[in-house]
Amino acid sequence: MYEGDVLAGNWRRPGKGKIPQVPAEPDLVVEDADSGFCGAVVACDKEAVTLEDRFGRRRLFPLEPAAFRLEGKVVTLVRPQAATARAPRRSASGSIAVEGLRARVARQSRIYVEGVHDAALVEKIWGHDLRVEGVVVEYLEGVDDLPEIVDEFAPEPGRRLGVLVDHLVAGSKESRIAARVTSPHVLVVGHPFIDIWQAVKPSSVGIPAWPDVPRGVPWKEGVIAALGWRVEPADAWRRILGAVSSYADLEPELLGRVEELIDFVTEAS
Repeated sequence: MYEGDVLAGNWRRPGKGKIPQVPAEPDLVVEDADSGFCGAVVACDKEAVTLEDRFGRRRLFPLEPAAFRLEGKVVTLVRPQAATARAPRRSASGSIAVEGLRARVARQSRIYVEGVHDAALVEKIWGHDLRVEGVVVEYLEGVDDLPEIVDEFAPEPGRRLGVLVDHLVAGSKESRIAARVTSPHVLVVGHPFIDIWQAVKPSSVGIPAWPDVPRGVPWKEGVIAALGWRVEPADAWRRILGAVSSYADLEPELLGRVEELIDFVTEAS
């Protein structure tokens, strides 16, 4: 015997509309339904939540409906209405800020980025974390000589090298150069953007999108012209960097790669 009309309600998607919404409060432990990544909430904005697992690894996930599990049950995470008074202070990267921090003695391991703009952006968002871990960031001024630079660094156990490369996509010059680096003590990762400027969300800069620049036109100058900015590239970068205050202003493709590098150079060899 059935109770009521078996065809009543949304029989194609039973339970639709009944998935609970749960505020993404700091330290709430949830699991991403797609990847299975499980961690505690360390930061949340209107678009995404950052989870940190028990190994200290952090990943960013969009706040999509029914995208998480809490104690085995599907839930929708939402941004908390107000910050919890007891929540610990967070750094720009979303990590727990260490009060009264004194920078750790620098490790032998290093992170190399392509240019001074990359280094400035990494410092602004991850500077606190890097000082906690004692990791120095240096810039290469391009990757053409990367294999030779790696050889000169002489990586070995306890002396690791992480490298962040711009425009590391299949078939690019950068991908061919990176493929020549084969040391197990070196990790080369990259983002798909032509320049680190593009790793800043357009909405944070106050533009609808980063413009397409015709082939043969210097990229930075082309962007400035398309946006109608009457400034030099150095001044444009100061405007862009000034619009960045936290990880929420950056694209996930950059966030994940920098976190991966920090994990690599700080884990035991």
